[in-house]
Amino acid sequence: MSEGITPREEDYSRWYTDIIAAAELADYAPVKGCMVIRPYGYAVWENIQRALDQMFKETGHQNAYFPLLIPESFLKKEAEHVEGFAPQCAVVTHGGGKELEEPLVIRPTSETIIWSMFRKWIMSYRDLPILINQWCNVVRWEMRTRLFLRTSEFLWQEGHTAHATAEEAEHEARQMLGIYQKFAEEYMALPVIPGQKSEREKFAGAVRTYGIEAMMQDRKALQAGTSHNLGQNFARAFDVTFQDESGKQEYVWATSWGVSTRLIGALIMAHSDDQGLVIPPRLAPIPVVIIPIYQGPEREMVLAKAQQIAQQLKDCYQVKLDDRDQYRPGWKFNEWERRGVPLRIELGPKDLAKDQVVLVRRDNNAKEVVPIAALQERVKGLLEAIQHSLYDRALQFREKYSFYIDDYEEFKNTLDTPGGFIYTFWCGSSTCEENIQEETKATLRCIPFQNEDGEGCCIYCKKKAHDRVIFARAY
Repeated sequence: MSEGITPREEDYSRWYTDIIAAAELADYAPVKGCMVIRPYGYAVWENIQRALDQMFKETGHQNAYFPLLIPESFLKKEAEHVEGFAPQCAVVTHGGGKELEEPLVIRPTSETIIWSMFRKWIMSYRDLPILINQWCNVVRWEMRTRLFLRTSEFLWQEGHTAHATAEEAEHEARQMLGIYQKFAEEYMALPVIPGQKSEREKFAGAVRTYGIEAMMQDRKALQAGTSHNLGQNFARAFDVTFQDESGKQEYVWATSWGVSTRLIGALIMAHSDDQGLVIPPRLAPIPVVIIPIYQGPEREMVLAKAQQIAQQLKDCYQVKLDDRDQYRPGWKFNEWERRGVPLRIELGPKDLAKDQVVLVRRDNNAKEVVPIAALQERVKGLLEAIQHSLYDRALQFREKYSFYIDDYEEFKNTLDTPGGFIYTFWCGSSTCEENIQEETKATLRCIPFQNEDGEGCCIYCKKKAHDRVIFARAY
């Protein structure tokens, strides 16, 4: 265990905040419920942005920006939407020293203001589809906050699209969920389960909401991304119509989808250990750190070789050469372990004499000696191995704590010990869903797309049910 980090088994919540502090990812802001994202944490977010932004653009989406302030009347146009967000809204009533004629809501999400603009831009089927993404901040006045996972202000991306048919909108909503799944699994090394949300859990104003669910190391679920088929609800609210190919006026079909900085929280809780942060190589701000080891007269010789190695590797990777003289090598080892750097290269006089280095993996602390001539190829192989190892480890953990249960008493006992994902039959009733949540504090996470069990009896009311759903305690 790293000094200053509470063991997971002792206090998981404290361990989480200790990891954030030790890795210098974020800090508490002077405004209650808000956070300051520190440079290292923001570098992780930039890598998330970079990867996702490329995936969005490859599917035809363009970035735009819409105002932070939204007229209060806009939110009231879509009744279900405003009802869902009203308790979380922050409202501006004064500006320029005067009371505003109409209060302005600090955006909790941007559907309403974007659809007010779509009304100006869409006239004909020729104007469709519109595929827009926005990287921005939003404010939702949360009562109980936790760094990255739930803060009153957070960073995210929100996609908003307009389509000519219901089929196009449904394809878009499913496609974007698929992109989130691909990103989570290939970049975050995080296995996720895609599925549909229940009516009770769907986004306010949506026809259908889809999500990806991941399991954290305390066996709780975390929603890692959502995509919403909005139907024609916002088009009707803002009177956004278009002339179809036959000349008929139709309401536009819509989607929205988003992920946020809570993905950094997911990374921490899925992979890190009692030594500190663990980051998958594809998202690590620093995939490789070089630690030169020397005493007195050895310094110049060792540093020269370390600089040469760093220069060679920089053609392919972001490399950090830690040549600070004021810290001993052991302190540096601990420092970069706490920050989750995937691969450490150690180089001392004895290594130099043998034309070799020592490589140390962050995921399992395995060490190996590698000839300098073979270093670049071995670094590439090890970073890929670490990426896949983290995914496999997280998947094995999820499978270990996933249970198929049909008895309600066993259901409740399993949630308490050991916890995890419970696959069980549910009749589709919101009443059963609500009663289960009240009695167990578990929520229906999703109705998985892949469901092979056929029919059974609802875990709560014993009525006939189709397919299994996932219940879990969650963040």
